[in-house]
Amino acid sequence: MRAAFYDRTGPASEVLQVAELETPEPGAGEVRVRLSTSGVNPSDVKARAGLRSKELPFPRVVPHSDGAGVIDRVGQGVAPARVGERVWVWNAAWKRAFGTAAQYVVLPAGQAVALPPGVPFDAGACLGIPALTALHAVRMDGGVAGRSVLVTGGAGAVGHYAVQMAKLAGARQVFATASSDEKAMLALQAGADQVIDYRHEDVAAHVLRLTGNAGVDRVIEVDFAANVGASLASLRPEGDIVVYGSGKPEIALPFFPTILKNVRLRFFIVYNLGPADRAAAIEQLTAWLREGRLQHVVSARIALEAIAEAHQLVETGAAVGNVVLQIP
Repeated sequence: MRAAFYDRTGPASEVLQVAELETPEPGAGEVRVRLSTSGVNPSDVKARAGLRSKELPFPRVVPHSDGAGVIDRVGQGVAPARVGERVWVWNAAWKRAFGTAAQYVVLPAGQAVALPPGVPFDAGACLGIPALTALHAVRMDGGVAGRSVLVTGGAGAVGHYAVQMAKLAGARQVFATASSDEKAMLALQAGADQVIDYRHEDVAAHVLRLTGNAGVDRVIEVDFAANVGASLASLRPEGDIVVYGSGKPEIALPFFPTILKNVRLRFFIVYNLGPADRAAAIEQLTAWLREGRLQHVVSARIALEAIAEAHQLVETGAAVGNVVLQIP
């Protein structure tokens, strides 16, 4: 099979290779998926670059955890009727050597989820990390029904889904931040009531004006290190800040403003969702997909052979939305 891989960390153009690798076979409880698309996420880029560790967990890594395609073989114990099923996959490369940047991937049957009719494979490659991250941030700790929400980075891969999902989950008000008119329009089309240009506006002051000086009930945070002051100031007392990302490994937190508001801080990474949380999120996501309730923003569709270009797009932040590899 044709696959992309790296055997050392470093710049995308230097370490990513594309070559013929042995086609995998499913074992007991596994399925093999003939992939059509592979999603490129910031975590994939950071792992390849060696930002978390210069040491590889395996001698060779086929990257990417998200993708979509068709099950073409099943292992012992898996219903043969699953052959031919359109699916999207999650955690393909999480603690595994073989992700979705390849023509085939083998993984436990439960990590291949039925993709509803009419949902294209490029959208399927955006579900495992962006959509499930957004949905868990919206659903956790009682959800957002009847509440006000601020989504930072409301046009990003996660933020764009979070705006939509907060509305679908019954949020009373949804605000978003963005850095350009193009991104603001995407967030508004997703359902944001107001979009704040964080480059030119005081985000907290704007949020307080919009909420009658009360603040929002929940902030869904893409970069807590960069936004900690604004997010705390935008939050009402007893409010939640749900953090799924940070541009820096350490975050300086002002103690007194945080404790005086009784702020609830929640951190999570989608790779480590518990079984119950993941099952509930997948059930809700599947229902919305079947109903055609979600918009998917794929800003770039790039051939597998040009994987380095795809990584560079994500790494530089040049892409507005998701970047997806097309698998030959």
